[in-house]
Amino acid sequence: MNIRCILVLFAVLMVAATPARAQETVVDLELALAVDASASVDDAEFRLQLDGIAYAFRDPEIHAAIESGQLGRIAVTMVVWAEAKIPKDFAGWFIVDGATTAEQFADLVQTYPRRLTGGTGLGEGIAKTIADMDKNGITAERLVIDVSGDGEETAPRDFIVMATQARAMARARGITINGLAVLNEVPDLDDWYRRHVQTGARSFVMSVQRYEDFALAMRRKLLREIEPLPELSMRFHDACRSMPVAICGTLASN
Repeated sequence: MNIRCILVLFAVLMVAATPARAQETVVDLELALAVDASASVDDAEFRLQLDGIAYAFRDPEIHAAIESGQLGRIAVTMVVWAEAKIPKDFAGWFIVDGATTAEQFADLVQTYPRRLTGGTGLGEGIAKTIADMDKNGITAERLVIDVSGDGEETAPRDFIVMATQARAMARARGITINGLAVLNEVPDLDDWYRRHVQTGARSFVMSVQRYEDFALAMRRKLLREIEPLPELSMRFHDACRSMPVAICGTLASN
């Protein structure tokens, strides 16, 4: 065997010994639901957030919106955040492609235990969510972080990622951040979300006065985030003309 044959054989063996890179899962949308578990949120209010998400994912209109995408599936996870320095609680990524898988995700969310409390470390929550999206093995044309909460960010006592820094991280990666502000603690929290959190194409902030209204707002919010075509969202805007501004939210492109 001459030297050339030996080199060719060696190259073939090296290729065969190299593990193939796993193909990434492709979906229409990557959606991370970032849920506030800080000390201002009592256990009943935390549960209302989770019940609202579960309620939305059981809705046939949500299923239809998911199935209307080019691929007919989205990837969704829930991230529970609180104190900046405490590790975030990730529920793991689910591929949702219809009523059955949506119900599975809804069941997980509705029974999810509360493990966190403390300060309002919103920036760190967003930053850790971005890091998780970077390495989740999923590819999508649209990436959205859906933040809900009832307070402004706690003033830092140490070096942490603040909300505006996390927003810049998201913008650099083409990730949209939308907000659902609960105004029971801070009456103008929706304005704070617009100035410090919201970013990306078709981004928006919605608000509710109390946690009891969370489920309805979350359903409307998810419809806007999941629908793949702008004209579908415009139908939502037309319907909003007869609804309170706080429920419909405001659309921006910053």
